[in-house]
Amino acid sequence: MNFEDYETLPTQNSITHMTAGAIAGVMEHCIMYPLDSVKTRMQSLRSAHNGSIAETLRYMVQREGLLRPIRGMSAVVAGAGPAHACFFATYEQSKHTLGHLTRHRHDHITHGLSGCLASLVHDAVSNPTEVVKQRLQMLNSPYRSVWDCARRVYRAEGLRAFYRSYGTQVAMNVPFQAVHFVTYEWCQSRLNPVRAYEPAAHLAAGACAGALAAAATTPLDVCKTALNTQEASADGLAQAAALVLRTAGARGFFRGLHARVLYQMPAAAICWLTYETFKHALAKTEGVGEDGVAKAERSSSSVSNMSNMSNMSNMGGVSGVGAPLGCAALRLAAADVPPAAT
Repeated sequence: MNFEDYETLPTQNSITHMTAGAIAGVMEHCIMYPLDSVKTRMQSLRSAHNGSIAETLRYMVQREGLLRPIRGMSAVVAGAGPAHACFFATYEQSKHTLGHLTRHRHDHITHGLSGCLASLVHDAVSNPTEVVKQRLQMLNSPYRSVWDCARRVYRAEGLRAFYRSYGTQVAMNVPFQAVHFVTYEWCQSRLNPVRAYEPAAHLAAGACAGALAAAATTPLDVCKTALNTQEASADGLAQAAALVLRTAGARGFFRGLHARVLYQMPAAAICWLTYETFKHALAKTEGVGEDGVAKAERSSSSVSNMSNMSNMSNMGGVSGVGAPLGCAALRLAAADVPPAAT
């Protein structure tokens, strides 16, 4: 398969990159989940024995059981698939559209802006599961299960509790994804200039992108954890930042830095490798037996379908419950796209 088939096909076929994105997201979060639990515990304003990654993990296992580091994983599984499907769909469509509008003269800006737009959609879908996950990860968590946590939080704090940190999440993830995608694409241009399927290049580029983006946004991640867990009352980024500063000083904003970087490096590498692998495999499958006319017809049909799905997503907005409903409509519309002719 040549460069054009591999690099451009998924931007024209929503099923390809949404499927690859969903699988990539679930694999990434599940494999790295224990380290994410350690990071959350290290960022806690109340937990003891959280001075280092090793100390925190050892305390969790010895005092709370071997399975404690994976408590709450089912919430991530439920949310990661839809969130990453919408994430990659938005990124690929934005990159394709903006690339044509700018005639590929400002690719770094295009990649960064596409990452920002994808992040807005992803966060709207994933924020409720992030709240549930982090409350289950905390020391002495009173919740028995994912459903019990979601039900009790809703009854006690209302729907707002699941989106209290959305503004902070966006404030963190927009620059995170901008740095992430620009770094990934830059590394790809150096390590894999022909943009072929090269697993080693995808792994290295993903790891570098994840590490740099994670380090740059750790202070905002600490504030987000404070808002999600509500160990002390805080409502909004300003109050969360003041709470962290008052409780732990300036160094408190960098709690969990090493765990966050160590989480994001392999997570981003796994995510990008899985995505590129399925993107390559699905592209090969769809390309078998197609002549030039069939490819052109399929491409035109897929662009039209993607445009319709984007309109459905936009009706939901990016705040409150509208965005998750918009993303759900996007996924349902994608499921109704007729298969390509072969």
